[in-house]
Amino acid sequence: MLLAREKVKVVTAVERLAGMQAQVPKPPFIGLWSRIEGFKREDLKRAIDKHEVVRATMMRGTLHLMSRRDYIATRASLQPMLTKGMSAVLRNRADFDLDLVVRDAREFFHGKPCTFDDLRKHLMELHPKFDERAMGYAVRMHLPLIQVPDDSRWSWPASASFAVAESWLGEPVGTDASAHALALRYFAAFGPATVADFQTWSGLQQMKGVVDELRPKLVTFRDERRRELFDLPKAPRPDPETPAPVRFLPEYDNLLLAHDDRSRVISDEHRKRVFTPNLRILSTFLVDGFVAGMWSIDRKKIKLEPFVKLSKKVRDEVDREADALLHFVEDGA
Repeated sequence: MLLAREKVKVVTAVERLAGMQAQVPKPPFIGLWSRIEGFKREDLKRAIDKHEVVRATMMRGTLHLMSRRDYIATRASLQPMLTKGMSAVLRNRADFDLDLVVRDAREFFHGKPCTFDDLRKHLMELHPKFDERAMGYAVRMHLPLIQVPDDSRWSWPASASFAVAESWLGEPVGTDASAHALALRYFAAFGPATVADFQTWSGLQQMKGVVDELRPKLVTFRDERRRELFDLPKAPRPDPETPAPVRFLPEYDNLLLAHDDRSRVISDEHRKRVFTPNLRILSTFLVDGFVAGMWSIDRKKIKLEPFVKLSKKVRDEVDREADALLHFVEDGA
């Protein structure tokens, strides 16, 4: 949805993007503004308040916005990755009964939505000999939880409360642990793409067998390096010469995270400036479909940092898009 803003509903857009990384609350709003015609902040807030879109730990163990339907269908398939990630982080600190701690946390969150500070205090009262932080992290990676929105500008406070997913959604989370639904959603959003691309985006490993099982539902291609690429048969594949307008992407936009080979959208030289050592992915703007610079907003002003020399025509387009974005993000800018 970056070749032209489209007239689609918020939930549809989130599904077409296979979710939106949401480590920080604001970026998904900007990501949708760049893709949906006439998008307003209230459009996403309304979907969140109606429980049609949720914010939860998903791909790569990071927070994402997901449609209600996709969360229910795909959450279970990510559990092996989340468990492995927990083990890698905690190592020998997970010297407690995981099932017991998760069960206690479920009962606690079922009572009413609470913050993780509240949860850790509760768990320490029950299990004073265990590692407080380790228990909290284990719960975050094993118990399906939804972050509870509030009425703040970007829908979530800095320290949000959590609710058990089945309570928040009013129905159980799916138990199908296969990654078929997730893979189809990924290829619909980011194909043609390789198995390695899907693994990088999801955090799952050894997905070749899953993709092989889906071959009847997919079409295949070969790229310049003879790698096999997969896509949905009816997915759009625009002509390479299709002009791509200037577009602004927020921090952590999945376009930059969706492929193992990120040179599809950003050069290796520029990637070093955008992907920071502290694991942030900074806000960028695209020229003709490739990252051409970074942007930031400070004190109701927008600052542009081009990586390449821009022609006057392109610079004027960048400025117009930047001005529109600034007025979307900052009232009275």
